[in-house]
Amino acid sequence: MKKALMIAAAAAFAMGAMAASADASALGKCKACHNLDSADKKVGPGLKGIAGGKQGALEGFKYGSYLKAQNAAGGVWDDAALEAWVCGSKDVAKAAGGKSKMPNQKVCGDDAKAAVAELKAL
Repeated sequence: MKKALMIAAAAAFAMGAMAASADASALGKCKACHNLDSADKKVGPGLKGIAGGKQGALEGFKYGSYLKAQNAAGGVWDDAALEAWVCGSKDVAKAAGGKSKMPNQKVCGDDAKAAVAELKAL
C-alpha cells in the first residue's frame, strides 16, 4: 500500500511540474484573455497570426482609440511595437494621446522579446 501511495504521489508531482512548465510560456498572461490557437476573440482578439499583421484589424472587435488610429495609419505589429505593447499597452496608448482597453501586462525586456518570439511562432 505504501508503495502504491508513493508511486501516486510521484506521478502527481511529475504532472504538476509538467503543467507548471507549460504555463511558464512567455505568453502565460496572454492566455487569460486571448485565444492563442486562432484569431477568434475571447475577451481580447485572438493572437494567432498577429505578428507582422496590421494593428487593430480583427473584424468584430471594439478597439480602443489608440489601436483604431494605428489601424487607420497602417500601423503594423512589428517586433518593437509588440514588445512595447506587452510591456505597457496603456502607457504606449497614452504617450500617443490615445487609450487602450488592455491593461499593462508588465512583460518587459527579455520577457517581452520571448513573448514576441512566441507570437511569431503561432
